[in-house]
Amino acid sequence: MKSILAPNAAPAQNTRTETAPVSPQTNPNELPAIDQTARLQLVRDWINTLSPTYQLLPDSLTPASADASFRRYFRVQSQATPSSYIVMDAPPSHEDSRPFIHVRDCFAATGVCVPEIYAQDLHQGLLLLSDFGQTTYLQALQSQPVEVAHPYYMAAIDSLITLQQHSQVDQLPSYNRELLLREMRLFPTWFLSQHHRYALSEPEQNALETIFETLVAQTLGQTQRYVHRDYHSRNLMVRSNETAPGILDFQDAVYGPLTYDLVSLLRDAYIAWPEEQVIDWVIRYWEQAKRVGLAVPLDPSQFYQDFEWMGLQRHLKVLGIFARLYHRDGKAGYLNDLPVVLRYVRKVAERYSAFFPLLKILDHLENVQVSYTF
Repeated sequence: MKSILAPNAAPAQNTRTETAPVSPQTNPNELPAIDQTARLQLVRDWINTLSPTYQLLPDSLTPASADASFRRYFRVQSQATPSSYIVMDAPPSHEDSRPFIHVRDCFAATGVCVPEIYAQDLHQGLLLLSDFGQTTYLQALQSQPVEVAHPYYMAAIDSLITLQQHSQVDQLPSYNRELLLREMRLFPTWFLSQHHRYALSEPEQNALETIFETLVAQTLGQTQRYVHRDYHSRNLMVRSNETAPGILDFQDAVYGPLTYDLVSLLRDAYIAWPEEQVIDWVIRYWEQAKRVGLAVPLDPSQFYQDFEWMGLQRHLKVLGIFARLYHRDGKAGYLNDLPVVLRYVRKVAERYSAFFPLLKILDHLENVQVSYTF
């Protein structure tokens, strides 16, 4: 989605609000097919009903973006101010829009920049949102030197710390042991077994489970705050004449470990930076977090280890998700991003002996002969 927060938004218009919840574990192949032509007509009809209020131009409707879910986004122009809006199309049979609305409200209350909701019809799965424009961090910074990227990343770190400073307990689901393990088990199920046809031996399975439990213990021991879960270059928007990024795709947010979103930002699957620069940004975050009273380790090297181990948990999950998006959902584009994520995993596994069994599995995938033992 590509969108920009418009200040002074009108209260959201809500028609019917009932909608059937959709489990995030649902296999899309078990869901009814979406009639995209009918959905597009539904969007057009809804825009027509809103046109008198927002002076929308229905004929200006154009695709803005899609994401890894069933949601689609459209941009529609207006004769008034703001001059454009985003329509989120989330078919209720496949997507539940209520978490999006709840998390948006939680995040907005902290002071970070998320889209305003001008109108909603949850029965039909439609939201009218403010428009953040068309430039993601990824588009702005791809192929750019670190000197250009630095102020953008510092702005993203500022927003992240604001979000964490003002997090509230019991507003979002807990990033608990069950969820952390379920995510990491996507790695053997989808990346190893489905994608590489690699059959784990019993000792390898046991070693992976030990690693997973080690990562869970480390994760749950961190300070807990709001976690976006995908705080990266595709979900941060460059806003005209504003420093703070517009934040998108937050509907899966949880209450969890402090370093998670920092890892998503700095060890991004879609854009990679030199390790020395990543370390510099991590330390700048750590210094700022200490300054505002967030509970971080006093030793920066311990904080960096927390960051690395958190990254391993996330990237094992991401490898599994990208493989699943290809094999189950037919979305091949994410395969192009596997090498970057795999490099992140390998680098961390090489640095800590607790993860040598994982390194041995990766070596087997690549037919590398080394002397690690379980």
